[in-house]
Amino acid sequence: MSTVINIHEAKTHLSRIVDEVAAGAEVIIAKAGKPMVRLTPIVGKPRRKKLGLLKGKIKVPDDFNAPLDEVIADFEGR
Repeated sequence: MSTVINIHEAKTHLSRIVDEVAAGAEVIIAKAGKPMVRLTPIVGKPRRKKLGLLKGKIKVPDDFNAPLDEVIADFEGR
């Protein structure tokens, strides 16, 4: 079940609200009595990114950073 609180109370008690949400509660923040946002806990652990998955599978040409004279000329209107 969700708890509805006004934005002033949310600003005043943010730390307590974050602790409650992290523990599994759902909180709805209202402005002038109108529900505006819902706070819910983040579920699960973020996965660590494994770097280098494509190492050796992609070949970057030696001239990758070379100027593109025609493209630059077209872009500049020459």
